[in-house]
Amino acid sequence: MAEGLSPRGRPAGLQGEDLIAVAREVFLERGYAGASMDEVAKRAKISKASLYRAHPSKSALYAAVVHQWAAAGRDAMRPALERLRGSTDTRQGLIELAETMHAGILSEPVLAMRRLVTAEAESEPEVAATYLTESWDANIANLADALSALADAGELRVQDAHAAAEQFTWLVIGAPLNARLLGGRDDASSRGAAVDLFLAGYGKR
Repeated sequence: MAEGLSPRGRPAGLQGEDLIAVAREVFLERGYAGASMDEVAKRAKISKASLYRAHPSKSALYAAVVHQWAAAGRDAMRPALERLRGSTDTRQGLIELAETMHAGILSEPVLAMRRLVTAEAESEPEVAATYLTESWDANIANLADALSALADAGELRVQDAHAAAEQFTWLVIGAPLNARLLGGRDDASSRGAAVDLFLAGYGKR
């Protein structure tokens, strides 16, 4: 077998999602401007020609990285939402959901991608729109469905589930997101207060 070839005769190195993962590492480490196709190809152990066949430009590779990331996190909250639907204590269920959202949305890998996409939103607006639609908006829609189910069960008073989902999300992660991005302090006790404020507006009488 020729040196450097796989058993099937293909060049050794990373392809598909593994290649995207390496590219994401490079973008996060170097930023969009500092990242290069040379560096991605080197880390993936493939030729530049192979990389360009898969992703014809750095912009296309960046778009693929953001799309893959958004798709991977699109349904991240579903298990927590299913637990909320089945909870016998709505307040406690919402607090547990708030903890899940806090742990996920404010995790360092998610924040790092958010910083990257935000930094490049002006130069790569379509990619930023993809991130918003496929990640944030999709999770808001899933939360809205869960809140509608609770309203149907008489546990909440919700007329506009999408608005309620957005309000719940920002009550839970707005202040800590600001703190994480700007170096402030994150008050863990705020999750219960956020849920109580939400229930003051949407809880059953």
